[in-house]
Amino acid sequence: MQPATRADNNLARHWRLELQAEQKALQQAFMQKPNVSRLLQAQATLTDRILRALWQTFELDNEATLIAVGGYGRGELFPYSDVDILILLANEASPKTNRKIEELIGVLWDTGLAIGHSVRTLQECLIEAQSDVTVQTNLLEARYLDGHQALYANFLQTVASAMNVAKFFEAKVEEQHQRHARFNDTAYNLEPNIKESPGGLRDLQNIIWIARALHLGSNWRELVKNRILSKHAAQQLRRHERNLQMLRTRLHYLANRREDRLLFDFQNELAAQLGLTTTPRKRASEQLMFRFYQSAKFVGLINEILLQVLRERIYPEQHTVVSITNRFEAVNGLLETKSPTLLYDEPSAILESFLVLQQHNELKGMGAELLRALHRTKHEITPQFRSDPKNKALFIEILQQPRGITHTLKRMNRYGILGRYIPAFGRVSGQMQHDLFHVYTVDEHILNVLANLRRFARAECAHEFPLCSRLFQEFPKPYLLYLGALFHDIAKGRGGDHSTLGTIDARRFCKQHKLPAEDTELIAWLVEAHLVMSSTAQKSDLSDPAVVEKFAQYVANEQRLIALYLLTVADIRGTSPKIWNAWKGSLLENLFRATQRILRGSNLNEELNARQQQAKEILSYYGVVEQAYQPLWQQMGPAYFMRHEAQLIAWNTRLLLTHINTQTPIVRARLSPAGDGIQTMIYMPDQADIFVRICSFFGRLGYNIVEAKVYTTQHGYALDNFLVLDQSDNKITYRDLLSFIEYELTQKLISQAPPDAPVQGRISRQVKHMPIKPEITIKQEAEGQYTLLDIATNDRPGLLSRIAHVLQQHHIRLHTAKINTLGNRAEDTFLISDQSGQRLNQNILKQLEASLHTQL
Repeated sequence: MQPATRADNNLARHWRLELQAEQKALQQAFMQKPNVSRLLQAQATLTDRILRALWQTFELDNEATLIAVGGYGRGELFPYSDVDILILLANEASPKTNRKIEELIGVLWDTGLAIGHSVRTLQECLIEAQSDVTVQTNLLEARYLDGHQALYANFLQTVASAMNVAKFFEAKVEEQHQRHARFNDTAYNLEPNIKESPGGLRDLQNIIWIARALHLGSNWRELVKNRILSKHAAQQLRRHERNLQMLRTRLHYLANRREDRLLFDFQNELAAQLGLTTTPRKRASEQLMFRFYQSAKFVGLINEILLQVLRERIYPEQHTVVSITNRFEAVNGLLETKSPTLLYDEPSAILESFLVLQQHNELKGMGAELLRALHRTKHEITPQFRSDPKNKALFIEILQQPRGITHTLKRMNRYGILGRYIPAFGRVSGQMQHDLFHVYTVDEHILNVLANLRRFARAECAHEFPLCSRLFQEFPKPYLLYLGALFHDIAKGRGGDHSTLGTIDARRFCKQHKLPAEDTELIAWLVEAHLVMSSTAQKSDLSDPAVVEKFAQYVANEQRLIALYLLTVADIRGTSPKIWNAWKGSLLENLFRATQRILRGSNLNEELNARQQQAKEILSYYGVVEQAYQPLWQQMGPAYFMRHEAQLIAWNTRLLLTHINTQTPIVRARLSPAGDGIQTMIYMPDQADIFVRICSFFGRLGYNIVEAKVYTTQHGYALDNFLVLDQSDNKITYRDLLSFIEYELTQKLISQAPPDAPVQGRISRQVKHMPIKPEITIKQEAEGQYTLLDIATNDRPGLLSRIAHVLQQHHIRLHTAKINTLGNRAEDTFLISDQSGQRLNQNILKQLEASLHTQL
């Protein structure tokens, strides 16, 4: 590109100042009297004026045409959106013309316009459009700005004649599928993309693009005129479109850049701008997001309907009708009613339509007319409808089908039917969850949990969770698990304990649907207990048989245990793609198997003997005879075998056979047998700062400690076992990394220097905008000499090191640590005592709590 001349710089400066002043005036006018349609048009008009003025300065009229394309071509421009232009050449550009165009583009950028440009001849446009549907879409929205008018007319005619409408339609539908897949096919994320997410502005634009290609109109009014859309639907659609446009516009202004994601950073301020205020039941940001989800749901429905209507216009010759039942038929593979008034005349057909779709695998979905009828008649689902025995039987039958349950319930939710039939579910539709480990709204999370349960039923997925798949296949009434999933979080956002409130809802539903008493009890118990297994597995010391025995007493029987285990695995996996890991899976499976043995008659002594015997068998596999490790086991003491699993006992034993009285730290690392992370053993003469040094080491390495078993032998040695997960983009190979950990951690442990200070890292933006008030709970264990310390707070770099330093300052002895990170929330549990291994007195506990509050 040629260097800018002084004249170019002066020109750019003049128009930059003009642009800034005009944009500021538009923003002020919008804030005083928000009219998003007027603003978008005014932004485009302002940009038109500047582009035309600059174009005329460079005198390109006889050689080229300046054309607005893309969103700018529609005559709408969001405050910080790209300005897409096409410079259409009559012929291959001469060096002089190329130089002029380069200078023009440079000046445009210098004015402050975010220019997205292409320079092509007419032939090049056609070649690009045929190979790239995005280019073809941009050209479809072309608008003349300045230059060679005859060339523009020729361009329009050529582009139109080259359009293959059927091919364009299929490409845009496929493009939409791929785009939706990037967002897990849901708009119900906590930070959705207003433009690109399912139900976003792009879904509306997709309809207009295809309608343009068919010459059916370029706006909703024209689609009404051409009988593609009803007048009432167009009014609703325009209202939701304006809501999305308003949100996107305000986001641009708040971020002072192009930002299409409803980030936590802006939700509160955006809600305030819209006049929303926090109430006792809902935060202002929740109300804001609820509005967005409602718009996204309606846009998604209209998009589905209109794509079907447009497909019929493109393929009018494809019209096959097949009778399904006496009330339903398949039209081009989509379910429709034989009578257009069926749902109005007999509202029970609303639920029946979903059951019929579920039972006929050959159907691809619901037809446009049926979808429209569902939308218009969903208000017929009243208390009388819900109390009708026929409708109750239909709903239970949907849950009892061998296939299609997840897709059916998701459809019912998407079309607004599920929330009408179960009003409690309707209240959590679009309900945000104010934590970062639930990345979906409550209703979306519930349906994800149900989908995970259904996944256990599929033979092709049995390799993912073999135990869950086997247990699910053997479970006599799977639909009871589905009901447990539907109600487990249904009372979120009401205030109070959602497990208790949800249990009441579940009992009411079961009673209304006349389920047997034993089934009702199981569902209600599942809802009430759905958090207990994960809490026990992730916070308690599962190697202590007393913990497992207490959990077994709570569960009471094996059917409950199986149901709770299946629901718990499905629930954790349904919170976020990042929350589940092999360590959590291993904890849950260990708790399940240990509890199952107790429920089948095993006692505490038998458990301990079985654990030691299993460890012996593992050691014999490695050729280690019992006489070789008896001296070590005698120094370990009985408590060691109560608190460690057989596999870990065998690993520790093999490593320490010849190091019983070593004075040098023994550090060994291996890949965790559970499948995730690295297991590290530390053995050395006990000293007060070992835990602090280890936490600081792994913190600086970028690893997250998820479990720590800290034990002191009878002869005064520390034997600590840590499980760590990689939180960084570490490029070191595992073999080198294990050696690195063993060597460097040994050096840290033998160092005479004070322990490293906790890592000082940046708090994530999510934590800043969703702060958690630290919760510190200290309670004495009912049996034994230990104290249980629970800490829930915002996760941050160096958190565990900070806690470790506080424990050291108060001369606290740590026995076990469970570190659980859930998005932005850290839930850490520590089993502690004084230095002699006894319970902590109340005075020390008060001092400890005060210090932790100060540190957190």
